[in-house]
Amino acid sequence: MFIGILTLHISLPGCRSLKEKRQRMGGLHERFGRNPAIAVCESGDHDRLDISEWTFVAAANPLPKVEALLSEIEDKIQRTVDGRVMEATREML
Repeated sequence: MFIGILTLHISLPGCRSLKEKRQRMGGLHERFGRNPAIAVCESGDHDRLDISEWTFVAAANPLPKVEALLSEIEDKIQRTVDGRVMEATREML
């Protein structure tokens, strides 16, 4: 079993409230949490309006499946979230 960790730092320019921040992030828990191979959480920058940090953990076998899951997550977020991915880090265990 392989485990991959993807951490995304997302810039939310012009965001003025926590409510707007939640709306712009658009239910990442619901979208990605349905997959039993993926865990998701808002992992940092809880008190900042202009930035959001999210971490995704994917577990699968073989390793290319984990890499594909993380790439799919990153691509989908870049297409659907009203913000800009500033930094993406990956770690494989």
